[in-house]
Amino acid sequence: MDLYRVATLQMESKPAEKAANLAKIDRYAAEAAAKGARLMLAPECSVTGYWFLRNLPHEEFAALAEPVPDGETTRGLIEISRRHGISVGAGFIERGADGKFYKPYVVAMEDGRIAVHRKIHAFVHPSLTCGDRFTVFELPGGVKAGILICYDCNLVENVRITALMGADLLLAPHQTGGCGGKNPHQMGVVDAALWHNRHNDREAIEREILGDKGRGWLMRWLPSRAHDNGIFLVFSNGVGVDDDEIRTGNAMVLDVYGRVLAESVKADEDLVVADLDLSLLKQATGRRWRRSRRPELYGRLCEATGDERSTRELKFEE
Repeated sequence: MDLYRVATLQMESKPAEKAANLAKIDRYAAEAAAKGARLMLAPECSVTGYWFLRNLPHEEFAALAEPVPDGETTRGLIEISRRHGISVGAGFIERGADGKFYKPYVVAMEDGRIAVHRKIHAFVHPSLTCGDRFTVFELPGGVKAGILICYDCNLVENVRITALMGADLLLAPHQTGGCGGKNPHQMGVVDAALWHNRHNDREAIEREILGDKGRGWLMRWLPSRAHDNGIFLVFSNGVGVDDDEIRTGNAMVLDVYGRVLAESVKADEDLVVADLDLSLLKQATGRRWRRSRRPELYGRLCEATGDERSTRELKFEE
């Protein structure tokens, strides 16, 4: 059996405290490496914090941004990866060489390389520019991985293209669960009092994070991204206080059939470790389905319907 061990982290980030958040990622990377993992994912914007960003004036938002690969966070991730001998991924805010601001996710690898994905559907701040390309790369050990950040995974086209580019493993860092909105059939806000009282009443908060505001919501669609493409999926997420919302964690690893290999059910920070059986890839149902594709019929997928709008507009009217 050809196994590749991965770890995924659910963590609570401190808003704007990049050094403290990176130090926490360092500690968990050490734990993941000690457990034999070859790769550890931290959540989207785990270095900067996330939801508070939407309310920052441009100047304060810009002050959090840094270049890639020469910024302190990328250099820090490279050092963490080198020191622990494990690939490590984390997210933050980038100031590009073009002067624009992006939402990157950087995977630093123990051989000194990095992979960078800029979120394609960025929306949290009006100063952000969306990325314009997909990201597939080879991890040490020969596993080909793709990165899609949170909302990127919502669109089945993004996942399918990443798979068609050769990804065997989708890295899916998120900040989700407990999201507010007008639609009663979506997640809904978790009462912050339940989180703050979790040490006295763990059952109450766990009902929320495992129900339709957290795991229940994810299980409606996330396994299909793995199954329908015949790829493994590693889901990392925030947990706990995220400005005025409570993230639900639910860190998990899915196999090529969409089955949960390992997951967290904790209302707390947690590290989830699982072995990917790479021998499952060849005969995975989703890969067999992909081989029966009819590309000559799919031109409509590349045509605008006139109904398209920016992710930011759609997200903030939910």
